[in-house]
Amino acid sequence: VKLLGQRLMSRDFDRQVAEVQIRAALMNRFTALGIPVTVALG
Repeated sequence: VKLLGQRLMSRDFDRQVAEVQIRAALMNRFTALGIPVTVALG
């Protein structure tokens, strides 16, 4: 989160909402990349 900044850059409320949604999507993507894929063998 610190890499994305502590404050919102946009002044308009609708743009702030969009900015938060983009940040959430990025964090979800980073989390998905970090989760190992486990496969049951046998």
